[in-house]
Amino acid sequence: MQQAVYFRRLDYRLISIVLILMVISLLVIASAAVGASYYDEVSFFTPAVIRQMLYFSMGWGVFLALSYMDYRKLRGNCVFLYVGIIILLLGLFFTTPIQNVRRWYRLPIVNFAFQPSEYAKLIVVIVLSYFLEKKKDHLYRFSTVLQALLLVFIPFALIYKQPDLGTALVLFPICFVMFYFGGISKKVVFVMSVMGATLLALVLSMFLGLLSHEKVKPYALKVIKEYQYDRLDPDTYHQKCAQIAIALGSITGSGWKKSEFTGKRWLPFAETDSVFPAYTEQFGLIGALFLLLLFFGLIYFSFQVVANAKDPFGRLVSSGIAVYLAIHVIINIGMMCGLLPITGVPLLLVSFGGSSTIATMAALGVLQSIYIRRFMF
Repeated sequence: MQQAVYFRRLDYRLISIVLILMVISLLVIASAAVGASYYDEVSFFTPAVIRQMLYFSMGWGVFLALSYMDYRKLRGNCVFLYVGIIILLLGLFFTTPIQNVRRWYRLPIVNFAFQPSEYAKLIVVIVLSYFLEKKKDHLYRFSTVLQALLLVFIPFALIYKQPDLGTALVLFPICFVMFYFGGISKKVVFVMSVMGATLLALVLSMFLGLLSHEKVKPYALKVIKEYQYDRLDPDTYHQKCAQIAIALGSITGSGWKKSEFTGKRWLPFAETDSVFPAYTEQFGLIGALFLLLLFFGLIYFSFQVVANAKDPFGRLVSSGIAVYLAIHVIINIGMMCGLLPITGVPLLLVSFGGSSTIATMAALGVLQSIYIRRFMF
């Protein structure tokens, strides 16, 4: 593809939204460091901000490379991508635990923590898309459904055992939507929808006070471990702090770097998991609505790619990526507002982190590749 055609066909609406989200990320990360005495006199370029800027630069490089590449070439590399990510996920169990979990590879020379589970989500989307396209004439068969579920279950189980239940559960809605677009048996889609709705209703009932956390515990411990169930407690310190920070933001917020609660380090993980309440305390309800509007635009434009994709593989990949983006936003903001348990799911392009940022930009790059080639046959 000629470079002039490539740049002309890029979706600059989506690119503009991504740039604004990155600016918001840097503002929140810079302000989250104010409470530490070392940074009190530093205006903006804290070590975390500089590092996030590096991650953004790497992300843009990946984005441009994948958007320029013909997405259809991913078909031929599906097996290598899937086997590679499974090996990386298995290899984590032979590494030294970090914070009592095995989620990262430490790369000492470049001081970078590589988290395979973040990339596994995109690879599952690509591999499942290839499989559903390849089996399009046999989607009614039970064996095809089992094979598709197995492709998702293997990385799900490995991520769950790290343990990282939040990231593992992200695969469920992705799988569900791709089954729907891929034409898998309606009975399977119906069963998955009932299971998902039941689980969501149960969790919401506990967080809204309709079900007692203690009364449900004896039944839940028959299925999951106690430390995993404790995360479903709606009254944890982290949950309460997140809601307090959001409430303190009021309508207009306290202003950038003027937040009392976040600035004094009372909000846990203000740069990562809790970036939404940290942002909302400073910019208020107006700022929160603006952020939600940006994410709505990002997801809306992603689903436009689904509608315009010219082949089943492109349609399936773009639908999986669109859900990948949407579910991260829903889970992160939902858990910070006290509607869902805090599971460590980042707010894409806003939370501090290299693997999440690069994986998201890779997903957007593939999405752009499909969008650019929407007129090609």
